[in-house]
Amino acid sequence: MNSQYAKAIEQASVNLVDIHERGDEALGETWDELRQELFTPEEIAVSDLRVELMLELVRARNERGITQKKLEELSGVKQPIIARMEKGSTKPQLDTILKVLAPLGKTLYIGDLPAAKA
Repeated sequence: MNSQYAKAIEQASVNLVDIHERGDEALGETWDELRQELFTPEEIAVSDLRVELMLELVRARNERGITQKKLEELSGVKQPIIARMEKGSTKPQLDTILKVLAPLGKTLYIGDLPAAKA
């Protein structure tokens, strides 16, 4: 088990103890409040980026009228993997993402992040 994973498991255990001790008030009133309690800003940013990327993949595929099966043929990435990517139940490697995006007329690029909110 790598140290980052072990650290995340340990933090999750601490969070669960905290939630148990504080009861209902621990959960916050909104999803954003709860999310900020449970996750670091970096984890939230990574999650948001992953969600946006997968939403764009689905949007582009639907706009072009391409099924997951057809995208498999065009990209070489198996349909079940495409389905898991779109559901967000997997963390695909960069080359897999690029293979799927290319037939959709999309790619990734490196740009500046928006300025952090103060």
